[in-house]
Amino acid sequence: MIRVDGLDGRVAVVTGAGRGIGKAIAEMLAGNGAKVAALDLEAPNHPGILGIACDVSSEAAVNAAFDRVEAELGTTSVLVLNAGIFPIVPFEETTTELWNRTLAINLTGAFLAARRALPGMRAQKYGRVIGIGSSAGKAGGARSVAAYAASKAGVMTLMKSIANEYAKDGITANALAPALIDTEMIANTRDLVSRIPVGRFGRVDEVAALVTFLASEHAGYITGEVTDINGGFLVD
Repeated sequence: MIRVDGLDGRVAVVTGAGRGIGKAIAEMLAGNGAKVAALDLEAPNHPGILGIACDVSSEAAVNAAFDRVEAELGTTSVLVLNAGIFPIVPFEETTTELWNRTLAINLTGAFLAARRALPGMRAQKYGRVIGIGSSAGKAGGARSVAAYAASKAGVMTLMKSIANEYAKDGITANALAPALIDTEMIANTRDLVSRIPVGRFGRVDEVAALVTFLASEHAGYITGEVTDINGGFLVD
């Protein structure tokens, strides 16, 4: 586990933290002394972490989740926007319902959580916002993932907008653009391993370590950036 400075006692909220990348991020932040709330559709049950059931596409649910975080842990200092779905559907078969649902969870959910957390960060003159984007948001995706790719491009640009607006308030905002991390989400894309120059899928702990660094005091001079973590799958 990576060890960093500046997270001890900080309140961190991680969306989509029930499993996979989100779970690894929540656990690594907690391991560095943060007071962590893990949000997912069903309340996650991770030792030492506050689990909260939250549908990030619902404004009321997001507000209620942050009300509980503030009541039980305090003001959010670190926000990791990880919640998302990954539908693989040919473009012409992508229904309006699927398109809207994907953007509601992946992009609007990130907007709602960030909008709720930022006033508290601004008041304490400190904050770290980290959006989990995707290489698909840069290159369109190696499969039929138009809705997903568009939503993740939006998340990454959202981080840049927050970075521009809130830097003066001591708040940084950055994004990651991972690809082919070994989780259940890539079950239908495992044949792509031959296209990864390092010869393997990424690990969730590698993504969590990068997020933890960006959440730390060490990254105070980094904002508005999109960092690739893809084993060379996309070099741009």
